[in-house]
Amino acid sequence: MAPGRHRRRRPAHGPAPAAGRRPPQRGAPVTALRLIHACAAVAAAVCLARTLWTGIADPGVALAFGLLIAVGELTRWSGAGARRTAPLGTAGSLSYALLGPDAGHPTGHSAAQVVTVVLAASLLGGVPHIWCGRTPTLDHLARRVLTTGFAAVCFQPLFHRGAFRSWDGPAYALLLVALLVLTALCDAVLAAALAHARTRWRFGPLLRDELRGLLGIGSAVCATGAVMALAVAVAGLWALPVFCLPLLLTQLSVRRYAAVRATYRQTIASLARATEVAGCTPAGHARRVAALSRAVGRDLGLSRPELTVLEYAALMHDIGQLSLVDPVPAGATATLPGEEQRRIALLGGAVVRQTGVDAAVATVVERQADPYPEQPLAARIVRAVNAYEEKARDAGPEGPLLALEELRLATAGDYAPEVVESLARVLSQALSDPARDGVTHG
Repeated sequence: MAPGRHRRRRPAHGPAPAAGRRPPQRGAPVTALRLIHACAAVAAAVCLARTLWTGIADPGVALAFGLLIAVGELTRWSGAGARRTAPLGTAGSLSYALLGPDAGHPTGHSAAQVVTVVLAASLLGGVPHIWCGRTPTLDHLARRVLTTGFAAVCFQPLFHRGAFRSWDGPAYALLLVALLVLTALCDAVLAAALAHARTRWRFGPLLRDELRGLLGIGSAVCATGAVMALAVAVAGLWALPVFCLPLLLTQLSVRRYAAVRATYRQTIASLARATEVAGCTPAGHARRVAALSRAVGRDLGLSRPELTVLEYAALMHDIGQLSLVDPVPAGATATLPGEEQRRIALLGGAVVRQTGVDAAVATVVERQADPYPEQPLAARIVRAVNAYEEKARDAGPEGPLLALEELRLATAGDYAPEVVESLARVLSQALSDPARDGVTHG
């Protein structure tokens, strides 16, 4: 029986966490999530009250940037990371937060007004997303309020006090870039904290992924925000549509790239199902191994590209069975002799290479049956998770516990101890939170 089949009733002696470690608790992540949302709500309320009390300065400028941010929010799509999904709205928010003069004339908007305009425009542009019930909307607004407020508080009070009057030319541009870098780092920390609170994945790898994202379109967004603020200072508000066009084209390209990646993954999933259609493996086996392998990879701190390779390799780990004359009973390769496992793995790697999939995926598939000290981490994960799934699926209610104990007893030679203990942690977390990371299935 598959490990996900036990989510409604936990066995009396479910999988224990790693020795000497307590299972992750839900309280701390939830507290962090509520704290971030509360800070954003308090900041928004204070800024709104101050803006209503003092009035809106430079309403034309506020309206122009508000429309820009609203359009950016309307054009965002569901994807990985709010910065990548709404680059135009993010760039517009940052440029308004760091806006000094307008066509050479000083502006009078405060940091509170910046937050108020950005929040109102984000809510207006996010109405369709809120109506569709997309859950990241609240996190997206919290990040937008806090990061924009951070940038505005760092720049606007000093600008209005004349601290930057002696800064001109390259020095002023470098100042804006430095503030944008600090704001981007603040946003990366917030994004990682929110993801950690919602998924309980390790904070370190999540932060590393966010920082790596800054090197891609994140850097283009920050650069566009700085350029728009400088252009408006010289040419006025007419500079906004001119400098928005390149970012819109970039957003369109990224969106198409995401669609290509989604199609690519669907193709790999279809190839993985070939063994099920041919009757070599039980239905859903590859999908369950891929989901559990990805969860284990997350627990062990793999980066996003490494998780992608791991997931693809897990989906295609049994494809070598298509080359066998005599099929393996129930597709259970974990009980075969070592030489036969390696032969099937090499056949699978050859098939993967013929499909044009990334060579790193083929390497993981080929080496999944090697002795674990010689394997890359992804191959260790696939081997252990595949063995667990095979041993647990037909062993009755106590199958997960018995399968995990068998893997622990075989850590001396067959399975990596750190992977087995990570698997135990993931299973323990899945039993307490069945919806986590897609580990459990209906």
